[in-house]
Amino acid sequence: MSALTADTSAPAATSGRLWAHATASAFAGGLLFGILTNLAQGWLPGAWNQIANSGAVWSVAGFVAGAVLARRVGPRAVAVAGLCAESGLVIGYYGYAELGRDGMGSLFAPMVWLCMAFVAGPLFAVAGSWWRGDNPRRRVIGLAALGGVFGMEGVHYAWGLYYAPQAWACLAALIAVALLMGRSHKERALTLLTAIPFSLLAYGIFEKLILETLLG
Repeated sequence: MSALTADTSAPAATSGRLWAHATASAFAGGLLFGILTNLAQGWLPGAWNQIANSGAVWSVAGFVAGAVLARRVGPRAVAVAGLCAESGLVIGYYGYAELGRDGMGSLFAPMVWLCMAFVAGPLFAVAGSWWRGDNPRRRVIGLAALGGVFGMEGVHYAWGLYYAPQAWACLAALIAVALLMGRSHKERALTLLTAIPFSLLAYGIFEKLILETLLG
């Protein structure tokens, strides 16, 4: 009986260690990425300087966490890792703003972005894991989700803020995601076509939920 108990508990212990390692690594990676995006605002030229401070770039943290862990842990662990990555990013960004710059100001903006991290982190982590998978439809959807968030920001810059250079930079990022990360010409084309409605849908959600509801 004791041998049987040991045999059945070993996989659980291994799974627990994988969960702990995945979430800790994702949080640490997000923390570093948050600091990097804060620093990059002074490094990048022209319109790309603003891109470093964008929600689209922040979504990359969750996506990368999901892509890295896709073949190592299950979907729930992937989602939790995405949440940890995005939360770490917010903490890293505003922590560096507080300690390394002139201060982060009001806590309102960090709390808004932290709440968004609890939604965006799991979603983009799942998208990243889908992109790493072998299902063609899920690969396109996962990649289009990442490209679409850049498209959403491009629409916001073009229609909401009238910042043409930033809008073009976001469009270039969307196209780069599809062309560089797609496995085939067909997948690249489908990703671009799918990212267009994703961009418009995300922009509608962003405008209604974030700008109007949260920011008044």
